[in-house]
Amino acid sequence: MVSKADRDPRHHTQKMQVRLQEMMDHLREDIVDVDEPQLKAMFETAAEVLGGLKKAFGDYEKKNEPAWK
Repeated sequence: MVSKADRDPRHHTQKMQVRLQEMMDHLREDIVDVDEPQLKAMFETAAEVLGGLKKAFGDYEKKNEPAWK
């Protein structure tokens, strides 16, 4: 049976924001471990894209964008 907390959208948006931040941190940490400039750029670009997704989850949670009202 699904708990009341599991039905709360904020529970899910907050979990996703944490996971996205973890992935962003991992990508940025790995930038120093690789020598290839293109891969460094790919890691940074991926981190930026994930940051946009993290922001979208936060915006949904706060309902501060017209699309989420």
